[in-house]
This record gives sequence, structure tokens and C-alpha cells, in this order.
Amino acid sequence: MNNSDIRVMLEESEVDARIGDLGAQISKDYEGSELHIICILKGGVFFACELAKRITVPVSIDFMYVSSYGNSTVSSGNVKIVKDLDESIEGKNVLIVEDIIDSGRTLHHLLPILKGRKPKKIEICTLLSKPERREFDIDVKYVGFKIPDEFVVGYGLDFEQKYRNLPYIGVVETEE
Repeated sequence: MNNSDIRVMLEESEVDARIGDLGAQISKDYEGSELHIICILKGGVFFACELAKRITVPVSIDFMYVSSYGNSTVSSGNVKIVKDLDESIEGKNVLIVEDIIDSGRTLHHLLPILKGRKPKKIEICTLLSKPERREFDIDVKYVGFKIPDEFVVGYGLDFEQKYRNLPYIGVVETEE
């Protein structure tokens, strides 16, 4: 597969503008307080960094690496915490930042664990949401874009660890 096998779904300018809107809304919602971002690696790092730059309240950030895909385009269904948080979230306003939510399996597994760590508040922000694929009811407060059930890459999303660095969101075109 190469870049010619990828159809642009969302241009870089669209993604950038939407992240600005999300940053403004989050800043308004958390005005007068601090926010602790939990970035879900690896894909979420591109979005989390851009989002954090647009949030005007004090921000701290930590990272978790949670895997359910391996090298496939379909979730294995098994969720594994590969890297846990470095800091306590007790008493903090927490915003989980994801690149994409499709089945909801990862967050369904992760939320009870994080809520058990006693944050003051916990919300979810995702760049992309695939509601058609949802298997678990996940309350996502901030959604960049709702997209159809297509395999996407770019802006942190990958195919076999490639294409994360594309500045746009693209659909992998596969031959039937």
C-alpha cells in the first residue's frame, strides 16, 4: 500500500479548524480550573498535542498505551494496558483524549479502571467517532468528527504502524 491507495476524507485545514473549536469549548467548560489530559497512545498523541496547544486553562498531560488491534484493521477484542499512567489522577479534572472511538471496547474496559482512581471528573474527547460500529455505550463529551465505517489513517491513525504522519484523515482504499 502507498499514499495513492488513500483517499482524503478530511483535509488538514478542516481538522485544524475543528481542533480549534474543541479547544475553545474545553477551555470554556474548564474555565477557572486545571485540566489533566490522558492521551491514549500511540494514535492519540498527534491530536492531544494539537488540542492541548489550543486549551487556555492550565493543562498537565500523561499517557497510556492501550492496545486491541495489533497489526490488523479489525479489533482483536482483547484490551491490554501496555503502559499505565505515571501520575495519580485522584482529585483531578481528567480528559481522556483518543484518536478514534469505534466499538467503544477500549474505553469500556478503561473507564472503570480510571474511575476507580478517584478523579474529580472524567470526560472523553475523540478526534473521530464511528457511531455505526459502537458495541458499548460510551458517553463522549467532545467529538471532532463523526465518520462512516471506513478504515482511516493519518493524523495519528495508522495501518501497520505507517501513515500516522499524514496531515489529513484518509480512507484506505482496498481492492475487493
